[in-house]
Amino acid sequence: MTSTMMHANINSLKLLHRGKVRDMYEIDANHLLIVTTDRLSAFDVVLPSPIPGKGQVLNSVSDFWFAKLAHIVANHVSTMSLEEAIPDCHERQRVVDHAIVVKRLQPLPIEAIVRGYLIGSGWKAYQQHASVCGIDLPVDLRLADQLPEPIFTPSTKADIGAHDENIDFHQMCNIIGTELATQVREISLQLYKEAAAYALKKGIIIADTKFEFGLDSDGQLALIDEVLTPDSSRFWPVSEYQPGISPPSFDKQFVRDWLETLDWDKQSPGPVIPAEIIDKTAAKYREALERLTA
Repeated sequence: MTSTMMHANINSLKLLHRGKVRDMYEIDANHLLIVTTDRLSAFDVVLPSPIPGKGQVLNSVSDFWFAKLAHIVANHVSTMSLEEAIPDCHERQRVVDHAIVVKRLQPLPIEAIVRGYLIGSGWKAYQQHASVCGIDLPVDLRLADQLPEPIFTPSTKADIGAHDENIDFHQMCNIIGTELATQVREISLQLYKEAAAYALKKGIIIADTKFEFGLDSDGQLALIDEVLTPDSSRFWPVSEYQPGISPPSFDKQFVRDWLETLDWDKQSPGPVIPAEIIDKTAAKYREALERLTA
């Protein structure tokens, strides 16, 4: 059985932040170590059951996209080696497939969400208002329909246990300024369109995704955190896509669908995931990596 990692537990570095999935450590004034654990969050709650191999998959998928999309926008990946970051070989070996060394940037306080299909909170908003985050849409769309064009629908970034809040572009401009907001929107749409076209050739529909950005000391924008992973995106198999129903997926929507069958208030603590759901979810993550990087 594959071992799991709920926490990185790097004692030689200072823990700065423990997120829903990632543990962030300080290396020095200019570099951070980000360890992607096997934790799983759903509905903004960290669940008690880890998914074996998940952290390695997410790390590998992000590495793939950071390299593939670097011509569109800079990213936070550093040239510092893991050996330099964690000299202790035992600590390093524990996280070798889960960790990435990154440049220390100032993160923007928003999540840049791009939707190419109508699903999730976008579908719920559309049913009420025929719009998503202030963007009017055609009135006859079905669940999981492809949108006429991908749309940019930002949200706030919530702390663990709190919920992200969808906002419109005007609200985003008020938070980070119009010029920067416009830049983030344009780059996010470009990233999504290029990635979605590539994934489609691999038999995967990227229904939606979220990007995070930061600024360096010169005010230059860079892509940070994770990118186009099964955690930050909805991946659907082209072969099984059908508008009008929630398609099967390669991502944690599989767990979300199971959670929706429970009498759970979506507050912490979350329910323990059965072994069967864990195994199927782990297989979904692995398949996404294999398809994208084959």
